[in-house]
Amino acid sequence: MKIAIVMGSKSDYPVVERAEAVIREFGVDYETRIISAHRTPRTAEEFALKAEENGIEVIIAAAGKAAHLGGVLAAYTAIPVIGLPIKSSSLDGLDSLLSIVQMPKGVPVATVAIDGAENAGLLAVQILSVKYPELREKMKKYKKKMEEDIIEQDKGLKR
Repeated sequence: MKIAIVMGSKSDYPVVERAEAVIREFGVDYETRIISAHRTPRTAEEFALKAEENGIEVIIAAAGKAAHLGGVLAAYTAIPVIGLPIKSSSLDGLDSLLSIVQMPKGVPVATVAIDGAENAGLLAVQILSVKYPELREKMKKYKKKMEEDIIEQDKGLKR
C-alpha cells in the first residue's frame, strides 16, 4: 500500500509535511514529489500515467493559487486523487479551493479544507482501508482515541 503526495512547489512543504506525519502514524508507505502542473506538465503526465504501475493507490495533490495539479493528475489516472488546497498570499487559499473543487464531470478530485493536510492524510488512509482491513482497525482506534481526548478535555473544564 502506497500513497503519493505531490506538491506544486517546495513552498507547499510546510503544509504537506503534516499529511506525511498522519500517513506515517498509520504505517503506510508514501512518496513525496514536487511536480508543477504548469511548469512541468510532461512530468505530471508521466507521473500520473505510471502511478498505478509504481504501486501508488491514492494521490494527494497539494497546490496553491491556480491549483490545477490535482485535476491534471486525475485526468491521466483512475487512482483516487485528493486535492489539498494551499493558502496563497493573495486570496487566502480561496482561489486554490475553488480551482480544485470545481472539476468537470468525469474527472473527480476529492477536496479537503484549505491547508487541511491532516484530513488529506486521513482520507487517503480511509480510502486504502477499503482494501486493507488492518488500516480500518487502526482508523477505528484513532477515532476512539480522538473521542476519549475530547471527553477528557470536557472533564477538565472548570464549571
